[in-house]
Amino acid sequence: MPRQARRQSESGVYHIMLRGINQQQIFEDEEDNEKFIEVLKECKLISGYKIYAYCLMGNHLHLLLKVEKENLEQIFKRIGARYVYWYNCKYRRKGHLFQDRFKSEPVDDDPYFLAALRYIHQNPVKAGIGRLDYKYSSYNEYINKKVGQLTDVDFVFEMIGRDQFISFNNEANEDEFLDLEIDDFRLTDAEAREIIFRISKCKTVSEFQGLDIEHRDKYLRKLKESGISIRQTSRLTGVSKGIVEKM
Repeated sequence: MPRQARRQSESGVYHIMLRGINQQQIFEDEEDNEKFIEVLKECKLISGYKIYAYCLMGNHLHLLLKVEKENLEQIFKRIGARYVYWYNCKYRRKGHLFQDRFKSEPVDDDPYFLAALRYIHQNPVKAGIGRLDYKYSSYNEYINKKVGQLTDVDFVFEMIGRDQFISFNNEANEDEFLDLEIDDFRLTDAEAREIIFRISKCKTVSEFQGLDIEHRDKYLRKLKESGISIRQTSRLTGVSKGIVEKM
């Protein structure tokens, strides 16, 4: 079945979600997060896009981005090539890191733009991993504006003032945008990840993926016995759901 054509934005602004293949981790530590932000800055100079919001969330990320010189496909091909090459070298792995097709939705009016901005900034809060000032979110750049930052904050501050921005981003809401399909896990990702690394004696997802089949399958069986769901095991180890199910 052919892929559905991507919906185009009249304003050039899109809410983007990009996630790891099999929903695996794409940011293992602080260095990975900082490297991806550095790549966004480098590609911004080349591709000419503007970023109004971002949030890096371990196995996925959200961006509120405006295209100018290059289209979305060119932009993310450029970003992916740089980050994945670096990531694969660091973790001594091969192959794809991102799901093959990023998700996008057009943002063509001011109320929807502001709601998407708030949704992105509230991601860490709703996921239970942080506050609005989560370290790898553009919220901090709005609050602590400085030279050389990634986010184009002036556009937003022309729409609403700083105090109104803070108040708006703190508002409770039921906004629905692009997101992952989240299971009702019995264990949090942090708890499951700790069990995975303790059982396998691996320090990273990439190290787990590098195990020989015999040891990998033995650990997968133990992970099932530990109470981690099949989908969560697949997502946190990067091993396909079909293989995990066979165990």
